[in-house]
Amino acid sequence: MNLCTVSHGREEWGVRRPTTLRLHQLRIPARRFRELNHQRLRFELSGYRAEFLYFGFFEPRWWRNFMHAHTHFEVCYAFAGQGVFRIHGQDQTVKAGDVFVARPMEDHEIVSSRRDPLGIYFWSYTLVPPAVSSGAAENSVANLLRAFAESRTCISARVPGMLRTLELLTEEAVRAEPGQAEVLEGLARKLILDTARATGGSPFPGASVRPAANPGSATVRQALRYLHDNLGRPFAIGDVAAQVCLSERHLNRLFRAHLQQSPLDYLTTVRMETAAQLLLDRALPIKQIAERVGFPDVRYFGTLFRKRTGQTPAAFRARGGTLFRTRRKRTVFAPQHA
Repeated sequence: MNLCTVSHGREEWGVRRPTTLRLHQLRIPARRFRELNHQRLRFELSGYRAEFLYFGFFEPRWWRNFMHAHTHFEVCYAFAGQGVFRIHGQDQTVKAGDVFVARPMEDHEIVSSRRDPLGIYFWSYTLVPPAVSSGAAENSVANLLRAFAESRTCISARVPGMLRTLELLTEEAVRAEPGQAEVLEGLARKLILDTARATGGSPFPGASVRPAANPGSATVRQALRYLHDNLGRPFAIGDVAAQVCLSERHLNRLFRAHLQQSPLDYLTTVRMETAAQLLLDRALPIKQIAERVGFPDVRYFGTLFRKRTGQTPAAFRARGGTLFRTRRKRTVFAPQHA
């Protein structure tokens, strides 16, 4: 998330007025939510590996960022005002009480209203699925996270307790009392699960949906489940076809009809997106990441990754996880947050 305001025809960093919300009882300004950036929050949720990357806060005044994408999940919660969330070619209205989500590699832009300026909390995290299906990956939480990652819903007002969770996170970050790490982890888990509950299921009245291909076929959905559950295993597309009792040729036709791409293209895209999230963890060797997404040959992985992203895995890691789009549709890298 990057912020830029415009004044008298030129760009400059905005000066924000202090906001305290309900934290005024403890005299803790809401902007101190950013102090969570000093904490390291990483844990597993039913086999999914989550790591928070940054936390931010924008006061309710006019601001905008520009079209960009991330290799991780970015979530915003509007606590005041309204604005426009531009994603996948559509302008969606967001207002106080809404949570809105940009999933990995989704181009998006946020523009605050001038009459009723938008104030937001925002945060980001990786959410990497288990490389191989296991019993832990079959419970309701894992199913919820899978649905969230694949969902078409990007805006929801179904988060009545989220503001309080954000305030409690701020309070814990500032007070730094015994048990802080455990409390922060519990609240961070709740933040992920509340977002997944609100935007990961079937659309409901008032939800905003991003345009995306709907498989529309139980066979394709079954094949997709197999691909995701076995992401770390080297296998042939013929193995996937056998799982759904089809010929490889028939499976390929179904994918092209419902997803506008071949099974191999889909699998490669998912593997590269997962690898991009894993690369944000600098402690993980690139060879281990390659193996985790199904590439035992790290050199082949590097070649394919560079072909897909324009960067080697090492260069991609060094430059961070946010990609800004220029007017000429060229991708440029920028810092992850304001």
